[in-house]
Amino acid sequence: MENNFSMDEITVQVADESYIKYVDTILKTIEEAAKIRGTGIARRSPEYIEQKMKEGKAIIALHGEEFAGFCYIETWSDKKFVANSGLIVVEKFRGHGLAKRIKQKAFELSRERYPDAKIFGLTTGLAVMKINSELGYKPVTFSELTNDEAFWAGCQSCVNYDILQRTGRKYCLCTGMLFDPAAEQKKSSTPTSEKEEK
Repeated sequence: MENNFSMDEITVQVADESYIKYVDTILKTIEEAAKIRGTGIARRSPEYIEQKMKEGKAIIALHGEEFAGFCYIETWSDKKFVANSGLIVVEKFRGHGLAKRIKQKAFELSRERYPDAKIFGLTTGLAVMKINSELGYKPVTFSELTNDEAFWAGCQSCVNYDILQRTGRKYCLCTGMLFDPAAEQKKSSTPTSEKEEK
């Protein structure tokens, strides 16, 4: 099936309350993707997604007025950690780099609003792991992520929650990935001195 759209026609922006009309479509898209993948995606209520938009903590992708993709950010452990969650791209818009654009925008929003926070995510998707790696995330054990009970409670709606419980929250099917701005700053300051030596 040929797609009649250009990626240039898709806008990726921070959502505000004027985008609340897309909430049902977003939740339906997330639910359908979870069924197809057979892996866990934590469910969120319409009120939760609406709140993210009102707070300016959501990213939405649109092709004209048509919903194309979504992601949101949330803080944990007194804003020491920021999670980029709920990444979804409508099937017809997949395979064109849109997920990467959405993740990039969510990453930029996280860095702008919480410059000192560690940014993390949990994923079972290889494509998301690749995007995260390109943004500077590293795979980590769950013990390096937030210990905020409210975050982990969000995993209860996932089909794999029993694995997380059985392993004392040490393992699951998801891979934990973390971007540490302090480590990144240290790394970016090192190459300068190495260049001077050459």
